[in-house]
Amino acid sequence: MRAEDFDKLAAAVCQPPAGTDLVSLAYSAESTEFIRFNHAQVRQAMHVDQHYATLGVVAGTRRATSTVSLSGHFEDDARRLREECTVLARDLPFVPEDPHLLLPDKVESTHHTASGTLPSQREVVDAVARHAGAADLVGLYAGGPVTRAYADSRGQRNWHRVESFHFDWSLYLREDQAVKTPYAGTVWEEPAFASRVEQARERLVLLERPRKTLPPGEYRAFFTPGATADLLGILGWGGFSQRALRTGVSTLQKLHKGEALFSPQLTLTEAVADGVAPRFQMDGFVKPASVPLVAEGRAAGTLVSARSSREYGVAANGANAMEAPESLDVAPGKLPIADALKALDTGVYVSNVHYLNYSDRASCRITGMTRFACFWVEKGELVAPINVMRFDDSLLRMFGEGLIALTDQAELSPDPRTWGSRQLRGVTAPGALVDGFRLTL
Repeated sequence: MRAEDFDKLAAAVCQPPAGTDLVSLAYSAESTEFIRFNHAQVRQAMHVDQHYATLGVVAGTRRATSTVSLSGHFEDDARRLREECTVLARDLPFVPEDPHLLLPDKVESTHHTASGTLPSQREVVDAVARHAGAADLVGLYAGGPVTRAYADSRGQRNWHRVESFHFDWSLYLREDQAVKTPYAGTVWEEPAFASRVEQARERLVLLERPRKTLPPGEYRAFFTPGATADLLGILGWGGFSQRALRTGVSTLQKLHKGEALFSPQLTLTEAVADGVAPRFQMDGFVKPASVPLVAEGRAAGTLVSARSSREYGVAANGANAMEAPESLDVAPGKLPIADALKALDTGVYVSNVHYLNYSDRASCRITGMTRFACFWVEKGELVAPINVMRFDDSLLRMFGEGLIALTDQAELSPDPRTWGSRQLRGVTAPGALVDGFRLTL
C-alpha cells in the first residue's frame, strides 16, 4: 500500500459514528523475502506479504479496538472497516471507562520513506554460494519494506516505510562451536558480506584449537558492538520506564536516586530520528527526535507512555506501552576499534552472549552465558577459544567503575525476531572494554 492509498482508506473509514468522539486507524504491513540456509544451501525460500489495520473508536473515556487483515482491494477493505467501526460503536457502552486513557491533544502529521538497495533472492543465494563455499553457513535472511501508519478523524496522518534487510547467520564448526557474524542495513553490498565471511573463516580456524577453561573470577574483557548492544539492551526491560521508576521496580532505581553512577563515558539516548523505528506510536503520539536517558553517566530522563502520563502527571514522550526503547543509541567513545585487542592485552574477547536475564533487579545485576567465538587473549592476540561460561555482574558496575573505554565506531544491531512480523527496533552500540568482568561458572 502506498501513502496515498492509506490516506484514501483513512478518509473513507475515519468518520465518527453518532455518539462517538474519535475514530483511529493504525496500519502495519510488510513484504518480505525469507531465505533459510543450512550447510550454505537453501533449505527454505518464501515470500510473506501481510497487511493489518487496527481500528479504534473512542467516546469519552471508553475505547474499543479491533484488528483485521486487509486484502489490498480498496472497496472491500473500506467496507469491512466501516462495518467494524459500526460494531465497535455499538459495543462502546458496554466497555468499562478507562481513567488512564490519554489521546493526543494536537494534530501532528509526519511522513518518512527510506528507500534501500535490497538484493533479490537470487543475489543472496549466489553470494552465499560464492563466498561460503563448502562451509556450513547457517542462517536466516529477511529483507523488504516494512510499513507503519496512523490516521484519525481529527485529520492526523503519519506514514513510515523503511526498506531494509537482516541476514542473521553463523559459520558452524561442530557441537556448540560457531562464529556468528550478522549483516544488516538498507544497502546490500556483496563485498561487505564477503569481508564478513572471510573474517568468520579466520575465527573458525581459531576454534579448531583446544578450548581453554577459565576458573571463576574477575577478568578484563572486550565486548564487541553486538555483545554490548545485547548487554545494554536489557536495560529496556524496566530500566528506562517511568512507570517502573514510580512503582519502585526500575532496574536503574539506584541511578535515579544518585546512589550509583555509570561512567562519565556512557551516554544513552532514545534516538528515533536516527533509527529504523517510526516517530509515532499507534495511538497517534508523535515522538521527539531524541529522548536523553543517561547523560555522561547520570540519569537524564525516562520513557513515558500515554497511560503513565495520565497516571503520574508527567508529559508523555511517545513511549510504547512497555516504555521500552525502540532506537536505543549508545554514544561511541575514543578507542579505535582496530586497537581493541591491543588495549585488552590479556583477558576475554566476548563476541556473543545469550540467555540474558536479571539476577538482582534492584542492583541492576544480570546473568547470562558467553556463546559463539569467545576467546582468551594474550598480549593482544587471540590465543584459544574458551569454554562456555556463565557470568553474573551488575551493569551499573560494568559500565560504571569497570568501564575502561568505548570504541570510536558503533554498529546497529536490529531486532532479528520475526514472530508475527519483522520488527522496527534496534540498538546502536560501540564495543566496550571492561575491567573486573565476573565469570561465575
